[in-house]
Amino acid sequence: MIDVSLEQICSAVGGELIEAGKSNHSVINAVSTDTRTVEEGALFVAIVGERFDAHDFCHQAVEANASALLVERKLDLNITQIVVEDTKLALGQLSAWIHEQCNVPTMAITGSCGKTTVKEMVASILQQRGKVLFTAGNFNNDIGVPLTLLRSEPSDNYTVIELGANHIGEIAYTTQLVKPQVALVNNVAAAHLEGFGSIDGVKQAKGEIFQGLATGDTAIVNLESNGGDFWCEVLADKTVLTFSENDNTADYFAKNLRINELGEACFDMQTPQGAMPVELGIIGQHNVANALAATALSIQFGATLDEVKNGLANLISVKGRVEVQQLSQNIKLIDDSYNASVPAMKAAAKLLSSFKGQRWLILGNMAELGDESLALHRQVGEYAAPFAFEHVLTYGNDTKVISEICHGTHFDTHQAMIAHIEQHLCLPENASHTLLVKGANSAGMSKIAAALQENFS
Repeated sequence: MIDVSLEQICSAVGGELIEAGKSNHSVINAVSTDTRTVEEGALFVAIVGERFDAHDFCHQAVEANASALLVERKLDLNITQIVVEDTKLALGQLSAWIHEQCNVPTMAITGSCGKTTVKEMVASILQQRGKVLFTAGNFNNDIGVPLTLLRSEPSDNYTVIELGANHIGEIAYTTQLVKPQVALVNNVAAAHLEGFGSIDGVKQAKGEIFQGLATGDTAIVNLESNGGDFWCEVLADKTVLTFSENDNTADYFAKNLRINELGEACFDMQTPQGAMPVELGIIGQHNVANALAATALSIQFGATLDEVKNGLANLISVKGRVEVQQLSQNIKLIDDSYNASVPAMKAAAKLLSSFKGQRWLILGNMAELGDESLALHRQVGEYAAPFAFEHVLTYGNDTKVISEICHGTHFDTHQAMIAHIEQHLCLPENASHTLLVKGANSAGMSKIAAALQENFS
């Protein structure tokens, strides 16, 4: 983060500066919304949420030697305070102002699934060219995006920001902060339906990212999964580039796709700059489309085909996202426990089908699907059934239908599921086992992956 004065912060957020005896630093170079991570001299922002009010913990920020507080009401604490109407909005205003001062080429990425993988791919490619500020972990909401932008520095060569959402209007807000020159919607699928209401709501919400582009800026669209007529108006004055795994009318598409014995995709990538062979460093055919999207984004910021090829080949897996671990000579774990959506579940099943031996499809429920939840879980079961996996295990209310369709076993507790897996894996046999674990964060399937790692590594 760049150095900023309290006066500059006050101006950026339209607040009232109330100075006090405890103001050890006139310059701020760190901002925190968590009293556990407050650094000496930092600005602590007291966010008010549905279930908490950080104003109740501001005394801890004072004890940690914060320099000032950003609050919605003056507190009886001996520390300089900047008072605003809404601290969450002020955090966004400050982050946008700081990012704007750094004047760095910026892209924004959203989509129902795969957006984190695309972000990591782009970062891997562009890091060959310079310094890249990119979203850490899942800091992609209305708090995480500002915290990422606050890390901006003039020495950055590129900024790559991931935008997530669970309700209409959230991406419109965060895009306004990011102000990208290039934007991508990786795909549109049934996810977070409780907040979006329907698949049409998803299309509307994801398309909000293009509202933040200026006339002539570049929008990148998936020919096989997009907003259709919902986006016509907003894309009318943009430069539109397309990608597709299968449609050769797209600007970026794949030919001669092969999946090797490790589950990694090899293909010939076709681009406006020419063709090249690509070998992905992560497994899963679904990552072909992600690689095409990442390539389209990176080339807009000057990446060469050689840099694209090297960046994709040397990509490091993100923990919990199709992370392959060889636990023993005959047991392989594919940890994809971070999150889940219908297309991601189907992609996981297709990936597992490419392995030999005993194949274990271990699924937790998908979350935030509203009234469509049971039907969408059934859709996953009907997709997975023809693969005839040797083991299908499920946990969570609506996943039971998947076990029923696939002749699998449903569990009410993680402990029972773990015990079942351990019992079978400990049997004396020479068969190889590939276990794929996936589910929504709320399903806690990372506990299954962690138990397997602990007991069989």
